[in-house]
Amino acid sequence: MDFADIDLTDPELFQRGGHHEVFTFLRANDPLWFHPEPDEGGFWCVTKHADLQAVNRDFEAYSSNLGGVNIPNIPPEGEMVKSMMLYMDPPKHTRYRLLVNKGFTPRMIGQLEQSLALRTRAIVNRICERGSADFVDELAAELPLQAIADMLGVPQEDRHKLFEWSNRMIGFDDPEYQGDRDAGAAAAGELYLYFNALAAERRAAPRDDLVTTLVQAEVDGDQLSEEEFDLFALLLTVAGNETTRNTTAHGMLALMEHPDEYAKLVADPSPERIDRAIEEILRWATPVMYFRRTATHDVELRDRTIRAGDKVVMWHISANRDEDVFDDPFRFDVDRWPNEHIAFGGGGPHFCLGANLARLELRLIFTELIRRIPDMRVDGDVEYLRSNFVRGIKRMPVRFTPTEPLPVEA
Repeated sequence: MDFADIDLTDPELFQRGGHHEVFTFLRANDPLWFHPEPDEGGFWCVTKHADLQAVNRDFEAYSSNLGGVNIPNIPPEGEMVKSMMLYMDPPKHTRYRLLVNKGFTPRMIGQLEQSLALRTRAIVNRICERGSADFVDELAAELPLQAIADMLGVPQEDRHKLFEWSNRMIGFDDPEYQGDRDAGAAAAGELYLYFNALAAERRAAPRDDLVTTLVQAEVDGDQLSEEEFDLFALLLTVAGNETTRNTTAHGMLALMEHPDEYAKLVADPSPERIDRAIEEILRWATPVMYFRRTATHDVELRDRTIRAGDKVVMWHISANRDEDVFDDPFRFDVDRWPNEHIAFGGGGPHFCLGANLARLELRLIFTELIRRIPDMRVDGDVEYLRSNFVRGIKRMPVRFTPTEPLPVEA
């Protein structure tokens, strides 16, 4: 491989699975490589686990707000996105995160466990007698969608609108989702209209949900503007279903491609072993492959000078295969422990708000599947999202021995 042949802005590289070879080369030969970029100068590629943690935690040197969190700079017409929490730096980020933190504490997530367990059983019941399914649409997508709809206060019959909008917003590089950023903007507009109507309902009749929390919230004595509310709704919708859905799909694919590991879980689906498997699935999947920062001033990293204004891209998908941290990193091992993956970020203020919820959802769906469907196998082509940002699976047909549905009781 030659540096001149590397193009990490090419979504097809990731769609066809060639990215791991590139990152293995970079970690070995230049773990802080400056990637040329014809239109915007270029960006630093952070590919090692320790360096990613250092960048992610130093919010004073590396800003989420200056240029955004994606490789392309935010265009002037898109500046409003900086009002989203994901694009904020402390102390503003800290104030806004406090608004929604209480909905995602371990105690609050624990209160959801029984209802989500019943939902999980019902999801598996719907496909178990058929012996076949599209794993993404019928299994991986359903629990995250139902959970985030409940938390936001979206009626369950509208949950597939969230699925469609988030696909179009995240999948703008994929021709299936119309293949341009205008399609993503249109989806965001539809989402804003929907949630503005829901907000009006909650102002008139408050409920115990996150939309009510947001319409009643104040920051520095002021209520959220319509723009701030809309961006909160967008962030919670996309982050609440895209990441866990794709992690679930990648996890099941890994088990089917590693039948010995699958068999270990079937033989011993104890909570301890399932929990370890979930951490390995998170490392293996790394559904958000990178986040970008922008240097606020000249800073040294690996004896290089990163200049003020430079783009710095943290490749989580690479750090989770770092040979210095993980023994035999390309081996899928459900018993791997310790497992210091950074699928939820490398610490710092932007550590994933929904980590507790994601772990619960993954534990519930895999526990149910392992115990009830011990022989799932791929039954056709696995279709990957065309994106260098989200490692998504669009479709994954599966087949298995039919089983009887189980009672679902509250």
